[in-house]
Amino acid sequence: MLGVVPSPTLVSDAVADRLHVFVERMRTEAVEYGPDAAALIDAGERTLVGGKRLRARFCHSGWQAVARFADRDASETPAVWDVCAALEIFQSAALVHDDLIDNSDTRRGRPAAHRALEGAHADAGWSGDAAAFGRSAAILLGDLLVAWSDDLLEHALERHPLAPRVRREYARMRRDVTVGQFLDIAEESAWSVNAADSHLERALRIVSLKSARYSIEQPLVLGAAFAGADEEQLSALRRFGHPVGMAFQLRDDVLGVFGDSAITGKPAGDDLREGKRTALVALTRQSIDISARNLFDEMLGDPELTVEQISFLQATIKASGALGRVETMIDDYAVAADRALSGARLENAAVGDLRDLARAATARSA
Repeated sequence: MLGVVPSPTLVSDAVADRLHVFVERMRTEAVEYGPDAAALIDAGERTLVGGKRLRARFCHSGWQAVARFADRDASETPAVWDVCAALEIFQSAALVHDDLIDNSDTRRGRPAAHRALEGAHADAGWSGDAAAFGRSAAILLGDLLVAWSDDLLEHALERHPLAPRVRREYARMRRDVTVGQFLDIAEESAWSVNAADSHLERALRIVSLKSARYSIEQPLVLGAAFAGADEEQLSALRRFGHPVGMAFQLRDDVLGVFGDSAITGKPAGDDLREGKRTALVALTRQSIDISARNLFDEMLGDPELTVEQISFLQATIKASGALGRVETMIDDYAVAADRALSGARLENAAVGDLRDLARAATARSA
């Protein structure tokens, strides 16, 4: 569980403080725009509440591993926490757009942003289609959060000697996750015409771009780059971060099918109702006969799947051996990540924290 990681509260509290300061500044600047604009600011603030702060924690650990290798007494400045907080804002932007694309009703046990905005339209008694308003407003909310993320990063980089390098890494992260999201929806649309033996390869490519790099590897590298890492240190962190990110998303895929809704905050089997073409699904389809595959495909992506139908699909996945194979992949990625830190020129205590974070990210129930 995530609670085993050293000092998670330190990162969460520090990031929450920087987010509060930033949002209040945004709120003050938006006063002249009127009450409707203030409602958008409020909606943005709500997206920043909760979550594991995983990206911020990996960013902080990347900074710590390099900064304290050079100076064991190095301490965090507000700018360090601003970089961590900027990543959390970008994560919120991605989730707003992701929930809209997936037509998800909930996020972290609360209404997804587009549903909350739809509800606000109805509560206000406004005219027109509340659902259409919610979708349109959520697109703009996600765009605003991307802008906020850039704003806070730039604030952190003022007069920083390595600002161009950090900007390049951040820009790469934004491009990767956007392309990864497109490949995700493209795969769902092209699933029936793509060669069956390419589905796993495509699913893992999406995992790499949409999640592994932007959730783990790039936050690590951003923190390290901000601390002045050399190429050897960055390489070690990339070799560690990418397999952890792959394992993290594969674990997420497992939880999306088998997770406890009381813990995950999303309905059980929600990924099956949404029809997500994950590695777990690709491996299942490789291992069942044609008639079973046709039935599996017919049911996958039906938003009205009953509890009994979800149970049937879960049983099919288990019986195919796909769940076991994904668990083996997670274990293999975790081993590769651990090896990448051996002998790395990084601060020892920070290396221990990174290993704990990796375990927390890959062996979790939410």
